[in-house]
Amino acid sequence: MQKTILITGCSSGIGLDAARTLRGRGWRVFASCRKQADCDALIAEGFESPRLDYCDTASIAEALDSVLTVTSGQLDALFNNGAHALNGAVEDLPTDGLRDIFESNFFGWHDLTRRVIPVMRRQGHGRIVQCSSALGLTYMRWRGAYTATKHALEGLSDVMRIELRGSGIDVILIEPGPITTAFREKGIPYFETYIDWQNSPHHDAYESGLVKRMYNPSGPDRFELPASAVTAKLVHALEATRPRPRYYVTTATYIAAYLRRVLSTSMSDRVISRL
Repeated sequence: MQKTILITGCSSGIGLDAARTLRGRGWRVFASCRKQADCDALIAEGFESPRLDYCDTASIAEALDSVLTVTSGQLDALFNNGAHALNGAVEDLPTDGLRDIFESNFFGWHDLTRRVIPVMRRQGHGRIVQCSSALGLTYMRWRGAYTATKHALEGLSDVMRIELRGSGIDVILIEPGPITTAFREKGIPYFETYIDWQNSPHHDAYESGLVKRMYNPSGPDRFELPASAVTAKLVHALEATRPRPRYYVTTATYIAAYLRRVLSTSMSDRVISRL
């Protein structure tokens, strides 16, 4: 039988590349997006595309119900992918902004995953793949909010993996470093909503660093790879007989994981503060 997967965040980047590639490999792909206009574009491309907004509990329930209705209650895999950035110094980050990013990058993922697990338990198999980040392993200036969501996701996923052992459900983390997507651009509205950088004690650092980088991109980051690099690891996570619990993507992630093991916290601070 044709295998089925629900993917979130398919309007562009990693989600879109994954949806197209897996459909080409014979999967029945439900490519969800937060905005209906993006869903309509995917429907025009031939996808089944339910609207799913991690910040809207009703949309999560409705999207999954619509998928299960047409698959006779079956779902082989879930790829949690949709997320956004909120760059800025931690002291400039209002708590409402932190709540906002946790809702879309963590709580919504948890909500959807908890709804999927009983489906996979009943059928006796399933794979839950979480798109984490190198920043789930390390940390970086200006990325406190995003790093917090990914560290939380790493911990939750590790616990789920051992709790679901023996159920037939695999929980797998993919940890990309810099990937060529519209991620930085899509984070700008959140920065403008929540970060009052003009009145920050970090004003000069914002102006010479983060703001310049966000609004005037200068080309690919060091070690940057296309979204297809993530999809390649996703394919292995979904189709291998014994998937690995973690998949690193990009040299930056391998370096972050290595330094985490060998450096003291003080040494890590020194290295990371230079980035």
